[in-house]
Amino acid sequence: MNTKLRYGCLGLLVVTALYTGAWAYFAPETWHENFPGFGLSWLPRLGPHNEHLAKDTGAMFLALAALTLIALRDVRDNRLVRITGAVWLVFNVLHFSYHVQHLDMYGTRDQVLNVLSLSALVLVSVLLLVPLGPVRRNGTR
Repeated sequence: MNTKLRYGCLGLLVVTALYTGAWAYFAPETWHENFPGFGLSWLPRLGPHNEHLAKDTGAMFLALAALTLIALRDVRDNRLVRITGAVWLVFNVLHFSYHVQHLDMYGTRDQVLNVLSLSALVLVSVLLLVPLGPVRRNGTR
């Protein structure tokens, strides 16, 4: 693992967390109707809008964003980055596991996008568990 890959992984996770978290927390009904955006709408098929659940989801994603931003600031801290990766991995594995069991309600395009996006987040989380390599002579990892 090197610091550039860590920055990329943490950056992707923080963007995901801020995008989902801010939307769900500050506009829960719109989030439920239109998530993930880009002309797609996946949540209404899972049940009716629940403002409490949406806002709790947003708060959880914003908390993950805070943790990830702290890790991004200290990207060379193996322990902090690995803890961040482990926290994201628990969430992403459980999230992926739920959704792959409920793909039947979606068309093929949405099934593929669900599996690809959620499995990518699992992979990114796993990559954060890999410690930085040794420091080279030029001071890079």
